[in-house]
Order: sequence, then C-alpha cells, then structure tokens
Amino acid sequence: MQSAPPAVPPAAAQTVTPGAFLSPPSLPSALPGGLPLPNLPQATQQDILQRLLDAGAGRPVTAAIPAPAIPLATAMPVAPAPPPDEPASPAETFFAARGVGQACQAAPCPAAPLRQFGYDSLRGMPAGQPMGLGFGALPADYLLGRDDEVVLAFRGRARQTMSLRVGRDGMLLVPDLAPVPAAGRTLRELRADLEARSLRELGGSEVFVSIGQVRQIAIFVGGEVARPGLQPLTSMASVLDALVAAGGVRRTGSLRAIRIEGANTRRTIDLYPVIAGEGTPPDLRLQEGERILVPPLGGVVAISGEVTRPGIYELPAGLGQAPLATVLRLAGEPLRPSGNRFLLQTTDAEGRRSLREIGPRDALRRGDSLRVEPGSDVLAQDLRLAGHVVAPVLRSAGGRAQTLRGLLADPRLVRADPYARLGVIWRTDQRNRTRRFLTFDLGRVLQGQADMPLAEGDEVILLGLADVLFLASPGVQQAIRGDAPDAGQAVQPGQLAGPAPGVAAGPIAGQPLAAASGMPGGTLAGAGAANPAGAAPQPAPVTCAALVQLAVAAQSSSQRFAHARAAGFPDLGLLPCPQVYLDYPTLLPFLLDQSVLLTGEVRQPGLYPILDDTGLDAVLAAAGGATDTADLAGLVDQRHHTALASSFGWGW
Repeated sequence: MQSAPPAVPPAAAQTVTPGAFLSPPSLPSALPGGLPLPNLPQATQQDILQRLLDAGAGRPVTAAIPAPAIPLATAMPVAPAPPPDEPASPAETFFAARGVGQACQAAPCPAAPLRQFGYDSLRGMPAGQPMGLGFGALPADYLLGRDDEVVLAFRGRARQTMSLRVGRDGMLLVPDLAPVPAAGRTLRELRADLEARSLRELGGSEVFVSIGQVRQIAIFVGGEVARPGLQPLTSMASVLDALVAAGGVRRTGSLRAIRIEGANTRRTIDLYPVIAGEGTPPDLRLQEGERILVPPLGGVVAISGEVTRPGIYELPAGLGQAPLATVLRLAGEPLRPSGNRFLLQTTDAEGRRSLREIGPRDALRRGDSLRVEPGSDVLAQDLRLAGHVVAPVLRSAGGRAQTLRGLLADPRLVRADPYARLGVIWRTDQRNRTRRFLTFDLGRVLQGQADMPLAEGDEVILLGLADVLFLASPGVQQAIRGDAPDAGQAVQPGQLAGPAPGVAAGPIAGQPLAAASGMPGGTLAGAGAANPAGAAPQPAPVTCAALVQLAVAAQSSSQRFAHARAAGFPDLGLLPCPQVYLDYPTLLPFLLDQSVLLTGEVRQPGLYPILDDTGLDAVLAAAGGATDTADLAGLVDQRHHTALASSFGWGW
C-alpha cells in the first residue's frame, strides 16, 4: 500500500513567487523628450499604467482615480546645490604670486586673490536636463524643422483645430490641402503660405497658425568645458544654453574666441559683450548640426585697486594688447571720477618685473597687472568740532564755517556746563605741518562779541567744566610733583573714586609714575597684576597719555607749573582721565600753562585756564563765585603780592 503524499497547507499551495516576466511594469524615468518625470505617488503610477494597458487592449478606459494633492516640493525636481568654488586657475595663480589681489575689507587680513571674470555666469546645471525651454510666443523669424508641432485653427466654412508635426521629409500634411513645405522656413513664411492656400482652396475659411511643442536637437560642445559631448537642447536654445548644459567653460578656456562650426559655416563668438555689456552683442542662435568648440584661454591682464569690478580679464581674440581705457570699461571704470593713478606692473625682455605709471592712452600687454590708486588720498578743506559737544562735527572749511561764530552758530551743538573762559583751536602750519594750540574765549564767541577766522584742518576743541576741574585732581598733582602713588590705589575702569560731576568714564590715571610713563621700575601699561589662584582676571589699568606728557614736562623744568605744584590740593581719590585728554594728550600741559590758581574763599578752588585779558569777575564766575564769608577787598595776586580792588574789571 502506497503512502499518501504529504498534505500541503492551503496557504502554501497558493503562494507563487512571480518571475521576471510576471513583474508589474513601471513608468520610465524620463519622458520621450528627455524631461525628467515628476515624482508621483505609487497609487497614481498604478492608475496610469492600468489606463495604458486598458487602452492598448481595446477595453473601455475606467475613470481616473482622484489622486491626492502632490506637494510642490515633491512634484517639482529639487534645485541642485551650488557647485563648490573651483581651485585657482593657472592665470589666477600667476597673478597671485606677483602680489596682485583685492583689498581687504578689514585690516589686518591677507589680500583676496583676483578671480577670472565671467566664468561664474556660465556655471552649469546637472547633466541630462535639456536647456533652452522657452515659454510664451515664439518670434516670427523662428526657423521650423523636423518634429516641430504646428497648431492650425480653421475658422469659417471649415471649423476645426488640429496639431500636426513636421515630418522627416520636412513636409506638413494638412487634410484637404496639398503637402506644405515647412522645414527650413520661418514661422512668418509658413503662416503666409497657409493663409494663401486656405483662401485659394478652402474658400470662406481662414487659418491661424501657432507652434505647440518645439523640437529637440543635440549640439556637440567640445574643448575647454566641464562636460564635453553631445548636449540635449531645444530648437530655441542659444550658445549660452549649450555652454551651461556642458557645465560651463573651464577657467582655462576662452570666452572671447568660441568657434561655432556648421556644415558650410564657421564663426567666432565673443561673450564679453553679453557678460560685461561692452561692445556689440554677437549672434547666439544655433542651428541643428552645428558644433561649439571652446579654445584655450588667450592673453589676460589683471585690474585691481579702486575699480568697480576688480578681476582678471581676457584680451580680444588674436590681440596681444588692449588700450587702458578699454580694459577699464570692462572693469566698470574707476570708483573716482578723477584724480586716479594707474600703476602698471609689467615684465621686461629679461623677465624682470617693473613698475611704472601710465596714462589712459597707454596699452596693456599680455600678463600685465594694473592697480588703480588715488593720486592723493587725503581729506582737504575740512574742519572738526570736538570736545564738549553733543557729537563730533565734521564741516567744510567754507561758507558759514569760515569763522568760529559761523561754526558755533547753533548753540545746541555745545553740551551743558561748558567752560566758557577758554576754547582751543588745534591748527596745522601749512609750511612745516607742525601743530599748535590757539585760544579763544568761548563765552564771548557764543554771545557774538568775539570771532576768529578758521583754516583748513583746524580742530576746534571745547572744554567742559569737568575737564577743567581735572586740572586739580590727585593724578595731575602727582604727575607734576613726580610722586609715585601706591599701586593699590589704581582704580579700574568703571570703579571711580569720587568722580566730578559730568566726567565721562574713561581710562584711569592711577598707576605709579614709572609705570605710567613707561620708565624702568614699573609695570608696563596694559600688563595686569597677578591674581590669586582661582580668582577672575582683573582688567589692567589703562595709561592716561596726557599724564605721561605732563610728568615728562614737569620733570624737565622745575620752574614750569610752579603755581600748580604749590597748590597743595589733597590726594583723596582718583579721577578718570577725561576723553578730551585721551584724544589730545598734549592739551593737558598746555592748559596748565594757561591757568591761574584760585584758592581761599571760592566755591570751587582749582586751576582755571584763561586768556591774558580775562577779567577777575569772569574767572570767579567760572569757579562758582566767592563764598558768603569771602572778603572781596582782600584779594591778593600772589604773582605780584598786591591787593586787588573789588572792581573785577582788571585783567590778569
């Protein structure tokens, strides 16, 4: 008795592994014209395939299944990432080795090397995407060819619309009409021919002609391009489209001698008029069967400095030199309308580099580099108002600013609590370029009672009351006497010990004299003191350069500043160095030379700089006036040991 075969589970019996011939078909990756197929959901793809199979088998086509909405980011091809920067080409390396580059935006920094002009404009798109997909109406001179789609709309006795393609023989087969020649004719010519045929053979009808889909062509692009070979294009593509489809021109290729070769034609194209806008634009149209050849780079020159578009520019094809004016137009002209210097770096017969200045009528040779610089990059006819003002003011040395009263015509420029008895003009001698201080009475100028002419380059410095009170500060007294205060008394910025009203925060004049003046035996300015382990580092004291100037001047002459040295003001607290003395360090000794000492029964004893003809009443007013217990009849001038009358009109 034979044994029964083993039972097969129903599920296993129905499981069949499909072979390769039974696999469901899939959509192609590209359309017949070469366009990429948009990404579609799987259900939509299966519906399209089923409709194609039903139509091929003669079965009725079922209604389309509503497809879900496709996000735009999914349906459209993703834009390619920008290509990375190319390494320096031989031409860019050649000029970089000779120190030719673009100026830095912020110093110090290495000069950026110059790049070749125009090549970034032809950066290519990824391979396989046809270029030259035109939109909108085609021009009337569009040249038709095989496989172009022509749309005909008849109106009148014959009413129909049809889409026809130009056949391989170049003919257009229109029902009820004889074959119409189309290939090699312009759209204007075809439209006129069809209109005439319609009137002649289809009486009472008129025809409207337009173009549907344009044909695709293949153009060979060779030479110095990123991807040489056949490039898929449309019939509307230009030379630029073909170069972009080939990945762009390499930096070793020419942009000014591109050859276009056809069956019976040959022409050379210069792309600089298209890219730079200089010259007559060339004919960029392409014909089927033509090929593009990009030759090696020709002669180049480099333009740097103060021009609109620094770069490396190719000379015209077949020429070894070009006028300077022509090359400057390619670079966008100099930034300055006049006053430029053109410094040329060229090579002599022995290969040596040499520098010389040239003019606009000179020519640049292959390998030359030109730097455009200003003739004299200086500021002329300028005035500056600084010190105790709302904001520093820059004015032209003309018009209302020719005098002090014109410069200070608006009193709102001056901050509150100015020192009215003295202002300073820092003037430059035009003969030897040395600078000196001139004084004026600010109060009289603001009241219209005095004036002074101003000159080019003058800096008018106004003083505040806090700037003058600083003359009697401990730091000034120590600098005059040559004392070295305790280093522990140095106050860091922001830690003020008894600041006077209106004194702006700034560097502190509290270092030992040897350290502040840079002499041996003290810590150099800017060097921080040692911190305990684990303690946060403390900022180093900042030197007040005006105190250094004062200390040197006081130690050089024992008689100078004698009135200030004998003042006997207490050394209590340290004041910050006012900003005006940081900006003008030599101003502090000058003001002490111009000052008088007011002590005794005055509200604000101190050193007050004045003019020689300043009245005693004006000086006392600047010091806040006399105290209530003052005996004005007993005023004594210590210089002459004489009693002064109570009439304060006398000058000092």
